Amino acid sequence: MVDAVLFDLDGTLVDTAPDLAHALNQQRQMHGLPEMPFELIRPYASHGTAGLLQAGFSISPDHPAFADLRTEYLNLFEENANPYSQLFPGMMELLDELETRGIPWGVVTNKPARLTTPLLDALGLLDRAASVVSGDSCVNSKPHPEPILTACREIGVLPSTCVYIGDAERDIEAAHACGMPAIIAEYGYIGPQDDPLSWHADAFIQTPTALLDFLGY
Repeated sequence: MVDAVLFDLDGTLVDTAPDLAHALNQQRQMHGLPEMPFELIRPYASHGTAGLLQAGFSISPDHPAFADLRTEYLNLFEENANPYSQLFPGMMELLDELETRGIPWGVVTNKPARLTTPLLDALGLLDRAASVVSGDSCVNSKPHPEPILTACREIGVLPSTCVYIGDAERDIEAAHACGMPAIIAEYGYIGPQDDPLSWHADAFIQTPTALLDFLGY
């Protein structure tokens, strides 16, 4: 039994990769580059803007042009207003079941609040979430434990009585730093360069509703 469930956003709660890829290809076209196949972009969708720009422009955060490219990308993504993003299959059923059982759920993401809030609102989830902690809600972002601890305080639960579900190594690291069980969403944006077995998660789920088995329901 758990007191609350916390989700990563991109690649765990919501399938945002189509919109992330669309914005990246728009940006590449602006810079005279051809579109990249969606299949090549998808594995980077959980690695934030840094991962996407690395995929699209072979540029890292220490490059002098990175800050301007990041701002440009975020503006493009915001202008698109998430037309292609949707919940992963089975996620709505999972959220409904958690609420039926009186288990609050929340979102802890590294995505900026200016992008997180409109997305959750458009999906009808903003008012249902017991806590939403974005990448700029705290001084630190994942893999630092501060955002997850903040969500626990807002919900009023102890970290050890919750579970966190994510699809990136930083998700597992952040949860374990709080003493919280961490579950890998195998249906998320895990690429061939990732090694989930080395992340030492407490469990793997191949579909959202598989979480109910982990919880014993």
